[in-house]
Amino acid sequence: MKKLLSLLILISVLAPSKVHAVDLIFGATTWWAWWDMKQKRTVEDRTFTDTDINTEPTLLIDYTFTLKFNDDFNLSFLFLFGPLVFERSGYSLPGNIHFTEKGIATRIDSDITLNYRLNYYFKVFAGAKHLGTYITEGERFRSYGPELGLGFTFPILDNLFFLANLSGFYLWGNEKQPDAGGNTKINDYGINSTLSLAYYIAPASTTISLGGKYQHIKTDYNDDSEGEYRKCTFYGVTLSVTYTFNI
Repeated sequence: MKKLLSLLILISVLAPSKVHAVDLIFGATTWWAWWDMKQKRTVEDRTFTDTDINTEPTLLIDYTFTLKFNDDFNLSFLFLFGPLVFERSGYSLPGNIHFTEKGIATRIDSDITLNYRLNYYFKVFAGAKHLGTYITEGERFRSYGPELGLGFTFPILDNLFFLANLSGFYLWGNEKQPDAGGNTKINDYGINSTLSLAYYIAPASTTISLGGKYQHIKTDYNDDSEGEYRKCTFYGVTLSVTYTFNI
């Protein structure tokens, strides 16, 4: 991960520049999100058989910082953090007893990506991603790895644009269960997708965007577990504001 981050920063610094000035873009996005998770996982004598986690819609916020070196290259940083109040139900052993429990999970999602504009409509981007979900009583999932994606921009009217982004990722990490007595190595892979309408207010150098975001994550366990899985889906409505200034 450190080598990948260093490579991204080095490429961005060495990227050919058409102008000497650099644009700095700061922004914040609110994500009115739902979280659904299905899991089948055995931990010692407790089996979460076809466990379901569902949440009421929760407000998450991510912060973005972009260095725009020229019209073709920019380097972006994103950090999302927020709580998720959930209800989990399933079956535990021995006795195959049905249970329902409530709790609070902390969600972290961060990216660093180098973006390159192919033409007026399309861009490609590559970078590093970190995912973390921290549940009460010591249960947590955490992973890191590369991400690759494609973006699309279509002008509708003056200063009004339709934006779409799709990316895939493959991550390495570990899962900790309070009853397991240790960590289990995992691989997470999945997709991120966003759709939005963006309006640029030129006198204020500000862009306002309204849209939606969808993320799906599939987890494989590396401890010879057979027939066990975890699938997480996050989805909801987004509203963002970004401000651009030149240095």
